[in-house]
Amino acid sequence: MKIRIAALLAIALAAPAYAGLTFDAANDAAADAWNAAAEATVADTSDELANEAIQAGGQTLRFKTVQFTNHKGKPCTAPCAAADGHAQPLFISLHGGGGGPAEGNDEQWENQIALASTYRPTEGIYLAPRAPTNEWDCWHGAGVDPLLERLIRALVAAGTVDPERVYLMGYSAGGDGVYALAPRMADRFAAASMMAGHPNGISLVSLRNLPFSIQVGALDDAYDRAKVAAEYGAKLDALQAEDEDGYQHFTEIHAGKGHWMDGEDAKAVPWMEGFTRTTAPDRIVWRQSGVIHRHFYWLGIPAGQGADGDEIVATSDGQTITLDGPSGRTVLVRLNDDLVDLDQPVQIETQDGAVLFNAVAPRSQNVIDQTIAEFGDYTMIYSAEVAVKLP
Repeated sequence: MKIRIAALLAIALAAPAYAGLTFDAANDAAADAWNAAAEATVADTSDELANEAIQAGGQTLRFKTVQFTNHKGKPCTAPCAAADGHAQPLFISLHGGGGGPAEGNDEQWENQIALASTYRPTEGIYLAPRAPTNEWDCWHGAGVDPLLERLIRALVAAGTVDPERVYLMGYSAGGDGVYALAPRMADRFAAASMMAGHPNGISLVSLRNLPFSIQVGALDDAYDRAKVAAEYGAKLDALQAEDEDGYQHFTEIHAGKGHWMDGEDAKAVPWMEGFTRTTAPDRIVWRQSGVIHRHFYWLGIPAGQGADGDEIVATSDGQTITLDGPSGRTVLVRLNDDLVDLDQPVQIETQDGAVLFNAVAPRSQNVIDQTIAEFGDYTMIYSAEVAVKLP
């Protein structure tokens, strides 16, 4: 068993507060709960996958898929099972276009599907969705996040996609979407690549644990794309200089290329393939931006809380969690035995050392069920939760 003598003594001293599941019981409960949830998700989404049209929030995300083996691709029918049944990487590739007629965005979608033969990942599912609207912010409006989350959940539950190897990429307006979506959905992806887009003032601080590529043609002067791309590359340089374990990135302004880079941006694909998701980072920077999210890695906020621009910074060091964020905000700290030893007391404190919690955090079936429902991801199941209010 995992429990040691020191842990038993700590539990005995804190007996009135400890009524949680054991380590083994929590693991068994998580496995059973995930299997049941995955089965329910498959039943709920199998028709949407087969019809290539995910539904969420009253919007529809149509998509086309190409399956790659040894850099050779062929169209597939979702959920696109591998021949040997293993879970594959997923490359979500967002098309250009944006504000304009539907016909123009349909044409851009077809172009993004065709780009599969240029990007040619080593293996996995290349998925090109059709934007749910024809507005200028077609890839970062409020309805996009739940559509992508449901799409990823459906493929993970079906067993055909590895949640640790989901990659986001996009061109032009799709690049705008990558700039916006990658920070606010960083906990979903292993790496992201922005091609020929514009950030529209977005903050990149939430990319601390998400490798990010910026590629633009040097002659792409519409909306100052090339100039702003260089500026944002410098922002990532500065963030990494202050935090050398985070903000992995590369920026390339392609000499002699305009808005279309003639496929030179394909170098981002093997670069992304070198990364798997950081599921339980020891440092999180979470800034709400445009669309309020209720969870981010092992942090959460209660329903109804959170405002645009809120920023929470959390670090994990052994049994100590340190938090910094807006005064008065309640933060949900989700824990499992990969992050801390839940048989021993956990201390949660502020940056200036004020202790907000110091006790054993009990493992709970309710927390297991809740986090499976929120994440839809078997690698991000938490068994304990502590709610603290920032002073």
